[in-house]
Amino acid sequence: MAAVFIAGAIGKLDTPAATVRYIASAGLPAPLVGFVGSMLLELSCGLLLIFGYLTRTTAAALAAYCVITALLFHHSFVDHNQAIHFMKNLAMAGGLLAFAGYGAGALSIDHLLSHSSARSAYARYPAAR
Repeated sequence: MAAVFIAGAIGKLDTPAATVRYIASAGLPAPLVGFVGSMLLELSCGLLLIFGYLTRTTAAALAAYCVITALLFHHSFVDHNQAIHFMKNLAMAGGLLAFAGYGAGALSIDHLLSHSSARSAYARYPAAR
């Protein structure tokens, strides 16, 4: 899932002028700000998901981003391609909500941090054993 966002950020970096024109064509104000913001969001959140850090918050933010971009950019259902992108964005939002609900797995920074804090609390209060 994270690779989709990282690839999207790299694609935006590869074709910045086309991306800014696409954002402007949707009638959004400040397309350059939208370009920079979307690129930074996709890259940073994609990396956070890969490493499993702040997974629940990151996944929720990306789920909202998917729904918002679906509504802003893929709402022309007359165009079959746009309808497919709309459904893809909603499907990705659903998958991201699963991450938001369940959190990261065992191979994540979140898991490592939660277990190290539990171990240190256990060591501080030996009477709890």
